[in-house]
Amino acid sequence: MHIRFDERVALVTGAAQGIGKAIALALQAAGAKVHLADIDEIAWARSEEAAGVVSHRADLGRRSDAHTLVKTIDKADGRLDILVSAAGGVRGQVGRPIEEIDEAAWRAIFEANVDSAFWLAQAATGVMKRHDYGRLVFIASGAGLRPSLTGIQAYTSAKHALVGLTKQLSQDFARFGITSNAIAPGFVRSNPTTERQWDSYGPEGQQRLVESIHTRRTGRAEDIANAAVFLASAEASWITGQILSVDGGRS
Repeated sequence: MHIRFDERVALVTGAAQGIGKAIALALQAAGAKVHLADIDEIAWARSEEAAGVVSHRADLGRRSDAHTLVKTIDKADGRLDILVSAAGGVRGQVGRPIEEIDEAAWRAIFEANVDSAFWLAQAATGVMKRHDYGRLVFIASGAGLRPSLTGIQAYTSAKHALVGLTKQLSQDFARFGITSNAIAPGFVRSNPTTERQWDSYGPEGQQRLVESIHTRRTGRAEDIANAAVFLASAEASWITGQILSVDGGRS
């Protein structure tokens, strides 16, 4: 199977680093015009490897920012075929007892992981319906299917909510040629946050984690990007409402 995205326009969020960056580069390599978005500066978008991509800085947990971004892409390119929502994460938080969690900490994680996905889908599906074609790909987590290794209650809850949103959007939009799927990554060492989490386990904890994975290795950002490219392709047109675990067999 040789997947190409020539003449397709894609938006990848959370693209400043890690999984989002890997997905953006994979789509670009397969011929898509790729727009990048992140709340942080996307420094790599100025490098040679980013030839042809367009970088946007936005707080996508805000409805106005998400809708403005999609309108900007639509005005520039006249279409948006692929949305990969990889924004999210733990927003610098660590696992704490439930009695220590305040409203701001809870909301910050939902805004990053769920609100952003919802507002972007709300805006993007209107553009996609004009062309009877669209691919929604959400980066969820194994924490959307079971308790999280992070111990962060809000993160687990938000990723479970993202799984539910993925399935609902499939029911709402598949009839218009717009599929909605999510990827649930296992432990992927792809950014400073996951490296700190890895270090926190210590040698014995790291060994236990690796031994719980059938492939006996942690994930790479490219492992998730490969799955995202397939779900974003025309070849995956009859796959929708699914949550694909990409975790080396740990699930």
